Amino acid sequence: MINIRTAEEIEIIRECNLLVSKTLGLLKKHIKPGVKTVELDKIAEEFIRDNNAEPGFLGYQGYPKTLCTSVNNQVVHGIPSDYVLAEGDIVSIDCGVKKNGYYGDTAYSFAVGAIGTDKERLLRITRESLFEGIKVALPGNRTGDIGFAVQQYCENAGYSVVRELVGHGLGKNLHEAPEVPNYGKRGKGHKLAEGMVICIEPMINMGRKEVIQEKDGWTIRTRDKMPSAHFELAIAIQKGAPDILSTFKYIEEE
Repeated sequence: MINIRTAEEIEIIRECNLLVSKTLGLLKKHIKPGVKTVELDKIAEEFIRDNNAEPGFLGYQGYPKTLCTSVNNQVVHGIPSDYVLAEGDIVSIDCGVKKNGYYGDTAYSFAVGAIGTDKERLLRITRESLFEGIKVALPGNRTGDIGFAVQQYCENAGYSVVRELVGHGLGKNLHEAPEVPNYGKRGKGHKLAEGMVICIEPMINMGRKEVIQEKDGWTIRTRDKMPSAHFELAIAIQKGAPDILSTFKYIEEE
């Protein structure tokens, strides 16, 4: 069932997503060579709890941490660990919170120190593709319109789109209907209606689209071990223009 949210519900979901956004902004200050991903996880959990919320991922279907930290060729669901970030790494950080019975969910791929121009371009194109998808997230359009926009933008730039993992509805559950693929055909898929809340989250590979799951049962990485990038925002479907409920401004402001 696809949920249509009231204006009051959307404001609660916005509050959750702004807390996730602020958490990612805080983490930006700590992402540097020599830092362990588990240290970032601790910072995030403390900040979320200090803001009277719960980590949305911790314990979700047995997931053991607050963040997903996916480095270089890891696409998503990397588990924070004693891995030490190194100069030139890229790390996708996906974060969720639960507050007042609703969820927030946002992700951003960070550069660790100076990265090469190839990785810089991958991050830029992936981020831009997210906003290409958001542009067409309008009442009466379909999830296939979003996927088509993301896919065209990334494939035209020479990248590939992960098929096995998709965006999703968001609300009282972390993952709700409908699924929002990052590939597809215009005019296909679920019709978008005013009041729906969805997460759009391109997962884009520098090399081939195929992925595999690592032995930990969570981490997804590229089969060819080429880098991958991931960006995610939550939006409410509204007339005129999508209402973006989370933000990158806390990360990107100087």
